[in-house]
Order: sequence, then C-alpha cells, then structure tokens
Amino acid sequence: MELSSFASGWCKLLFIPLILSLQLAISTKSLLQDPYGPPNPVHCGPSFCTISNTYGVWPDRRPCRAQHIVYPTSESELLAAVAEATRKKQKMKVVSRLAHSIPKLICPGGQNGLVISTRDYDTHLAIDQQRMRVEVDSGMELRKLIDNLAAGGFALPYTPYWDGLSIGGLISTGAHGSSFFQKGGAVHEYVVGMRLVIPATKEEGFARIIDMTEDDEELLSAAKVSLGVLGVISKVSLQVEPLFKRSITNEFLMDADMEDRILSFASTYEFGDVLWHPSQRKAVYKMDSRVWMNAPGDGVNDFIGFRAFDVAVVEASRILETSFELTEDALGKCVAAHLQITTLSAVGKGLKNSHTFTGYPVVGYHHRLQASGSCLITPHQVCPWDSSIRGEFFHQTTFSIGVSKVKDFLRDIKALRDLEHMGFCGVDLYNGVYLRFLKASTAFLGEQEDAVSFDFTYYRTRDSVHPRLLEDVMEEVEQIAIFKYGGRPHWGKNRPVAFIRAWEKYPNLPRFLAVKKQLDPEGLFSSEWTDAILGILSDNISISTDANQWPSLFASYTHDGCALEGLCICSEDAHCAPHLSYLCQPGRIYPQARVCRKMSSTSTCELEMCHS
Repeated sequence: MELSSFASGWCKLLFIPLILSLQLAISTKSLLQDPYGPPNPVHCGPSFCTISNTYGVWPDRRPCRAQHIVYPTSESELLAAVAEATRKKQKMKVVSRLAHSIPKLICPGGQNGLVISTRDYDTHLAIDQQRMRVEVDSGMELRKLIDNLAAGGFALPYTPYWDGLSIGGLISTGAHGSSFFQKGGAVHEYVVGMRLVIPATKEEGFARIIDMTEDDEELLSAAKVSLGVLGVISKVSLQVEPLFKRSITNEFLMDADMEDRILSFASTYEFGDVLWHPSQRKAVYKMDSRVWMNAPGDGVNDFIGFRAFDVAVVEASRILETSFELTEDALGKCVAAHLQITTLSAVGKGLKNSHTFTGYPVVGYHHRLQASGSCLITPHQVCPWDSSIRGEFFHQTTFSIGVSKVKDFLRDIKALRDLEHMGFCGVDLYNGVYLRFLKASTAFLGEQEDAVSFDFTYYRTRDSVHPRLLEDVMEEVEQIAIFKYGGRPHWGKNRPVAFIRAWEKYPNLPRFLAVKKQLDPEGLFSSEWTDAILGILSDNISISTDANQWPSLFASYTHDGCALEGLCICSEDAHCAPHLSYLCQPGRIYPQARVCRKMSSTSTCELEMCHS
C-alpha cells in the first residue's frame, strides 16, 4: 500500500542514505521462500486469458484479453498455430517470455484472439563461421545469444543495454544501443535474413513460411521493424564479427556546452553515450571504444538499475518516492536525486573491473560490457519494477531527434530547466536522461535520419486521477520533442500522446503498408492499437494525408483526467485535475504546448488561459 502521508522532511532526509545503501548492497540475507522470477505476462482462466506486460499495467489501464495462448517449441508447431487461427479468422499476437513493450503491441484486440508465446521457442542457434552470420529462434533472449556467440569467438556489434529482450521483440520494435559507427546502434540493421510464418489460403494449408534474404529488399525492409503486424517471426539471421574488447571511462562534466560538443563526441567514441542529469547541470560522457584483444582487463557491466534487490528494499524505496509526491516535497526529491547520483557515480554505475569497481578505465570483453540484467537470474530477489510487488512504477518518454535539430532541442530543455529545475529531479531520481546515437535506417519504420535518442523515465502514480508533482514540466518536454522538433517515438515505449500523428514521420509508410497487405491481407496480426499508431482507418487504408480523419482509439482516450497519464493533451481543465488546482495551461517556453500545471488559489491564470 502506498502511503498518503509519511514522516517529516527531516526524517525523509535521514532515510534516504539508508535506502540507497540497501539498494547498493548485495544482500547476504536469504529470504525463506522460492526464487521470485519475473511473473508470466499471460494468465488464463476458464473463459479467457489476460495479457499484461512486465510492468503489470498498460498505458491506458484497460484490460487486454485473448481466448487462449499457445507455447510452440518448433517451427512446425508455430506453423500449426497460425494455420488454426487463420482458419478461424482469429486475430493473433506474439508475446515473449517477459513482454517488455510498454504500449499494447501484444494485444490481439477484443477477447477472441490468440496469443502465441515464444517463451519456449529459443533453442536454435547456428553460426556460419565462413559468412560471419548467426541464425536464431525469435524467442531467444539477448543474453543467451551474446554469450553463445562469445563462446564461439563472435560478437553482435551493437545491442540494447537490457539483456532480457527476445530477439524477435527487440527487432520488431527497433530496439537499439548507441553508435554512429558502421550501420549504427540498432540491431535490425544487422539483420540479413528472416523466416516469417504468415496467414495463407485454404489450399496452402492456412499458413505458410516465407524465407527472406538480402535479395528480398522490399520485404526485409518492412520486416526489420514490423511491430508484429506482418506475421510471426520464426528465425532471424544476423551479421556478426569476431569477438573484441572495449575500454570504458566515464567523464563527469558540467552541461553548459553539452549541445555544442555532443555530436563531436558521438563521432569519436564508437559505443559512446551521454547520461544527462538536468537538475544537477551535469552530464556523464561514456568514452567507450575498442581496444586490442590482449589489453589487460576482465570488466563487467552489472548496471545497478538492472540488479536484483530484496522486496522490502524495493518497496521502501517506492514508499519514500511516493511520500515526496503526496506531500509535494520537491526539495526532498531533489536531495534524494543528488545523493543517488553521487553514490552511483562513486561505484562506477555498476561497471566492475573484475568483481568490484576499482577505477577507470574498465576494460573487458564486448559481450560482458554491452548489456546487463542480473536481476533476472538472482534467486530470492526481484527486479525493481517487478509487477508482483509494490515497487517501481513509471512512465517512459523516449524519442529520437534528427541531428540537425538536437542543439535547439537541448537549448529549449535547458531553458525550461532554468525556469523550473526541480521539475527534473524526478527524472534524475531514475538515473537521468540517456542520450544515444542512431544512424539512418534501411527499415521502413526505422530512423529516417541520423538522430539522437532521448530516454526520460519518471514517476507514475498508481492512482490514475492523481497528478504528479510538477507534472507540467515533463508534459512540456514531451510536447516540445514530439511536436516542435518532430521527434519519432520509440515504438516499444512511450505514453499514447507520443504517437499522435506518428505515421506522418515515416515517408516509407505506404511501402510498409503494401507489404503488410501482401503478407496479411485480412489484418489478422493487426489490432486497434497498431492501426492507430500506423494511421490506418480500415482495410489497410492510411489516413496520413487526411487531417480531418482520426483513429477512433485516440478519440476514446479523451476524458476527464486523461492528460495526467499521457492519454491526451489537455484542451480543458477537466482533462487535468481542477479539484486539486491542476489546470490546463500553455507551456512555459513552448506556448503551443498544453500542460497540467498546479495553480495557486491566489494566482492569476498564465496568459489568461484558465478555463475555470
């Protein structure tokens, strides 16, 4: 249970170091119970199955249901499942073992669909040493892939930082690491082949397999980032390279000239990224490059945010953060953020030279540094966001800004920070803003130009009608990014407002939809959500050129309080929380934005925009 009140301000400040020390310690106390393990995202009863993601709640908090679920272990079983659903004209969606996508990409729509889980479809891995390629089942998770590659002397050059993603899932949503080198940091850029199971005619047995290679340019450009709407990915072939070592040094600098140096930095360090702490006016530049294989060092990336903790520690940390929110203690949240950043920096943010962090540089084999996720394999403890407990619960706003606009975007955010720096303490409490570098993609739904990706993570209330502390700040950041600078949302993250008119940002969308109609003409792998974000009205007809038409799903999200959860952009006070003095106001530095800002009872409405 989250508290409606907590200790006084001084007690909070005394409690912060205790929580941090508990989080950073490796517990020696073993709980007298079985290992937790992540909960299954699909639970079936006698009438239907309920589908969730790993966070336990969808952005719209509406249930997601299906008629039943299957767990294929072979391609023939996968083919049979698709055939049976096609015969019954049943909607289908694919879910991985852990289901990390925040939006409803895995909901088949309605209550009569089929969910196909790739949990047990993860055994095939074949390395072609001559052609430097690996073929894997789509359900295989990233950690298993990169460890098996390393055992054979090979490496996948770039990956996301969380190793619990399935290969099919991370490709479908465009998941990525950080690099302007080679083909860039997105995994799908290294896809050289794919096998897809798609619906078929009765004469073909209701399902068939298509085997795509690099020669099938149009099909592969659509399938690389498909959002799961083309069929079931069976196997993926990826280009690999010989295993190598890396050297990492984190440099801590003030952010005064960040917008001027960031692109030069990106072109200097192959695996570099920037971790920005806006409220602290600091940035951490990860100087990360290849070194010779004989360079000494056996470093490991065991990022602290992805480590396992005792349930009591995780829940106590959430209670503390909630107390800051409910008592409107912005200063307390800022002090906590400062202490956390200082502490994490002192221990290398989870980097280890071997068993502990002893200083920079940290040198090690690529596969031990490129991704982490030890909370998935630690018995008796949990990942901080485990939905079976009252732990972390957050929003993520993640988007990419073209390199030509990055300077101006950063200047705008810094200007907003200068007006309300406490509004960014909540982001810094979640380790700050990650800036990663992406090259223009060959995928129709991939990056349209070289870009910088921004990841903001921040508090989400469990009560959907209760506003967040200084809520308007992140709402304005979101609208500045998505609307003023044309930011493209990460397909597997974000609140619904980030996807408003997203389809207009992809010039190759008509080519993608043509492939979609070719492979799945009846839209059995589509849903209300995927139709909405792709701008499809019906029968694969795009509405991207007609500003007067609008997906009905987005319209259904407009109701009292909808802006609090990012379901809508407020246009009237009722969309915020007027009973708590949160009113719909223009942005501070982007007047076209409409945000929910708390107004004092004696203040006049800014720019005369109050509605009540």
